[in-house]
Amino acid sequence: MIKKIIISICLVLTTLILTAGWYFSSVILQLSIHECNQEHYVFCGDPSTQDIEFEDVNFTSEDGLTLPGWYMAASVNNHNNDKAILLVHGRGANRTEGMRYAKPLIAAGYNVLAFDMRHPRQNPNIISTMSFHEKKDVTAALNFLEKEKNIKQIGLMGFSMGAATGIIVMAKDPRVKVGVFSGGYAHGMDVLTEQAKKLHGLPRYPLMPVVEKLFEWRGDLDSDEINPEKYIGQISPRPVYIMHGTADQTVDFSHGQRLFAAAKEPKLFWQAEGGRHTRLWQHDKEKAENSVVDFFNRYLKQ
Repeated sequence: MIKKIIISICLVLTTLILTAGWYFSSVILQLSIHECNQEHYVFCGDPSTQDIEFEDVNFTSEDGLTLPGWYMAASVNNHNNDKAILLVHGRGANRTEGMRYAKPLIAAGYNVLAFDMRHPRQNPNIISTMSFHEKKDVTAALNFLEKEKNIKQIGLMGFSMGAATGIIVMAKDPRVKVGVFSGGYAHGMDVLTEQAKKLHGLPRYPLMPVVEKLFEWRGDLDSDEINPEKYIGQISPRPVYIMHGTADQTVDFSHGQRLFAAAKEPKLFWQAEGGRHTRLWQHDKEKAENSVVDFFNRYLKQ
């Protein structure tokens, strides 16, 4: 009798864990469609709202997704400018996320490309994979800059998941000469585990390993490959600038510290006291703009 009770309890617990694992893996994979949040991204319209001339562009990822973007030339009369900055947004966001930095970068003489990574806005069946498949989108944007715009010197600025994706791509693709990363995570499963505990009070064990395996299976991915901490050291001798707010409630400040520790020289770290997740422009607009432009000027204009 006792044996049957124990077996029944084990079956119930296993069912509960699998059901919860399926639910939380769905939360990771499935993105909702939200309107641009002006408090977070500031500029929600197209570049013309900032008096920036732009071109609507699109390009295709290696797995066949069409990705829209805005190409903003530093000068419509300067056809010899071969330097550009690629702005890469975070999970659930779109190309408007980086537009706070577009105008100062253009004023500094850089062409700028802001684009949308894969998202259900384009196709309701598209899933989010915390940078695993999104790497293909960043590579497609690099291909566009190189082949369509004849860009030879590329800098990349990424936000949150865009920072994590940018780090992994930069480690593997020498076309990215300089990287600026705001609010990026050191490891995708670590930040998901931290959020599960913060938002739902869930411990790492026994649930999160089940969530991870279901996430890998359903997303056709390897979770060890959403690990920017593993890759950032491979970027050197190309420079990286890590920006992270101490009040980040989405990606804990410790992730920025981990990324900076794993990076090799040349590297720079801004510990933004009181800064929130990818809102460092709002936290200190002058420092945010000047430090980013100065970093690209120092290394990309050599």
